[in-house]
Amino acid sequence: MSQNGQENPLLKKSKSKKHWLETASRMKTTGMKFTSLSGEDVDLVYTPEDVKDIDYDSEIGYPGEFPYTRGIHHNLYRGKLWTMRQFAGFGTPEDTNKRFKYLLEHGQTGLSVAFDMPTLMGWDSDDELSEGEVGICGVAISSLEDMKVLFDGIPLDKVSTSMTINSPAAMIFAFYLGVAESQGVPFEKLRGTLQNDILKEYIAQKEFIYNPEPSMRIIVDMIEYCRDNVPQFNPISVSGYHIREAGSTAVQELAFTLADGFAYIEACIARGMDVDSFAPRISFFFNSHLDFFEEIAKFRAARKIYAKRMRYKYGAKNPKSWTLRFHTQTAGCSLTAQQPENNIVRTAIEALAAVLGGTQSLHTNSMDETLALPSDKAVKIALRTQQIIAYEHGVINTVDPLGGSYYVEALTKKMEEQAEEYFRKIDALGGVIPAIEAGFFQKEIADAAYKYQMELDRKEKIVVGVNEFIEEEEKIEIPILKIPKEVEHKQIARLRELKASRNAEKVKETLNELIKSANEGTNLMPRILDCARHNVTLGEMCNALKEPFGVYQEQSVF
Repeated sequence: MSQNGQENPLLKKSKSKKHWLETASRMKTTGMKFTSLSGEDVDLVYTPEDVKDIDYDSEIGYPGEFPYTRGIHHNLYRGKLWTMRQFAGFGTPEDTNKRFKYLLEHGQTGLSVAFDMPTLMGWDSDDELSEGEVGICGVAISSLEDMKVLFDGIPLDKVSTSMTINSPAAMIFAFYLGVAESQGVPFEKLRGTLQNDILKEYIAQKEFIYNPEPSMRIIVDMIEYCRDNVPQFNPISVSGYHIREAGSTAVQELAFTLADGFAYIEACIARGMDVDSFAPRISFFFNSHLDFFEEIAKFRAARKIYAKRMRYKYGAKNPKSWTLRFHTQTAGCSLTAQQPENNIVRTAIEALAAVLGGTQSLHTNSMDETLALPSDKAVKIALRTQQIIAYEHGVINTVDPLGGSYYVEALTKKMEEQAEEYFRKIDALGGVIPAIEAGFFQKEIADAAYKYQMELDRKEKIVVGVNEFIEEEEKIEIPILKIPKEVEHKQIARLRELKASRNAEKVKETLNELIKSANEGTNLMPRILDCARHNVTLGEMCNALKEPFGVYQEQSVF
């Protein structure tokens, strides 16, 4: 590695790595398997020989400058700390509204909404398919009136709101816009992020409704609508989190997430949108898992790959279009039901990796989330974890403090090269949607998950409290948050009252206009917003679009 023709003193060495290994390799070891969490071999030591082909100026550079390997801001957390979010949502909108206010009072700087399974699937609370699931894993939202209750007393121009919703994202966003109208908040002042990543649903999470092509059309409609009407809102957060939770490796998460992101960008360009008119509002969402250095290298590689593609392949001219902005959540799949207090330590390490990797926003999981929705105490500990990292440990004092590490730079480069190889495979299959339909992503993730489970079963990888250091007579003494059956009864009663009191003719009229727009190919968002204003429910809108768009049936892959 060199800069301006001057030899880097870090590259000077007295002996070769090979010579040193001849001695070191004869030393006694613990017998553990020295691979990354993803199963990649890790060298005993890293030296200047491992980074000799990496040019500092073009491959690493300075923070805030292309290719943004070291971060998208010159001064990073000296200028502004990352947004501290906690994923919150359970029971009725009233229940979650209280939790939101509790979190804001305790120093949280952004809201992150978790929806229940019926809402995620586009079902109303009174749908027969919703029975037993209303309010269980998130908040139940079926109408604009529900959303008004959810944000009662929370001015939308004062908070940044993230909403984890995908197939029915357009309807939920319309409800949010309706709340803004009721509060007198101009759309131009709304800040936040919709997940709205349907491709990863087909790949990993499986909460899809429509066929891939019309689903992509809805997302492009939303990106276009936000560009013109809600300019500070991120209309999509391309999500690797669920890909990783499904069992992928770090490189698969990196490659598949960016491939999805590029597919959305290409769809918007095909619509006729100038890349610089929408790209600055595209954000990403990554998992921060247990392998500390692998995660940091993943974040650095993601920024570099994205910057190069945006600038050189898609012709973006605005530097804001080159910068990959991302939210991070610590790994839910790393949490264990056994010895749940250990999850506090796991989460702290994962959060630190996200911060050292340069995240713009962070959610820390609560220790009891493998058992139930998190308790107030567990949520507070998770938030305090972020605050301790921010204010007590000194890691925010300098940008990318691990930059220049032989190991980190070599690993960043390796992950970039492995991701590029995946891009070539996806292109050979015809792109992301054909690859989904062929089961490529699903099989790659399943194979990786199986390999990791075999390592656990053989104790080649150790999970404390699960396959080693087990407490046979363990007693779980953590309070469990339980959702009473009355939540479902209350939501159904509210929904039935709404349906009985609304203007039935307006409901029918606006739904017909929505279907007409779907068939004509015009932007759906104005019609969906009209439906929301007239108290058309989430399920009614989602069902109306099934006829023109079709319902997706996944093919089994073995």
